[in-house]
Amino acid sequence: MTDMVKIFISALLVDNVVFVQYLAICPFIGMTSETGKATGMGLATTFVIVLATAVTWPLYKLVMVPLGLQFLQTLFFILVIASLVQLVEFYLKKSAPSLYSSMGIYLSLITTNCAVLGVTINCIGKNYDYAQSIVYALGSAVGFLLSMVIMSGVRDRLKTAKLPAAFKGTPILFVAAGLLSLAFLGFKGLIK
Repeated sequence: MTDMVKIFISALLVDNVVFVQYLAICPFIGMTSETGKATGMGLATTFVIVLATAVTWPLYKLVMVPLGLQFLQTLFFILVIASLVQLVEFYLKKSAPSLYSSMGIYLSLITTNCAVLGVTINCIGKNYDYAQSIVYALGSAVGFLLSMVIMSGVRDRLKTAKLPAAFKGTPILFVAAGLLSLAFLGFKGLIK
């Protein structure tokens, strides 16, 4: 059980998908202007990451490896992820239309969100078993959600901050993201 906790904490903080691996920067910058949007995007992506890992791991280990199709890993994984995003879109359109409309194009962009693909490929690359892969995916997904919520809080604070003209807008977002990334690098020695 302690291995599972280590995997979760490592994925959440030590190898955070946004602040350490630098994946999913587009939704990280584009969807964090409001905390509600950031949370909605984080939750939708969390669902897709965990579900994509739950589907792609057995597909890889039970179908692709025995047939010698490992070279098609990226193609198959993208097809699975695109299908899952369509399911999330249909669900949000019916159950939360306001969130669906506020997310706009970014919801469709979960398909091309490199964090989703990166997590599924990392599970294979780290040679995790199925349970470890799910825990890793959950930790990574919660780490993505955490990064989205943290950045939305920073952006709320920046709205009232007095900034030099050269830093207003996008430049201060990249400075803030860089400082948050440096802060997360402090977790590197947490798990051995």
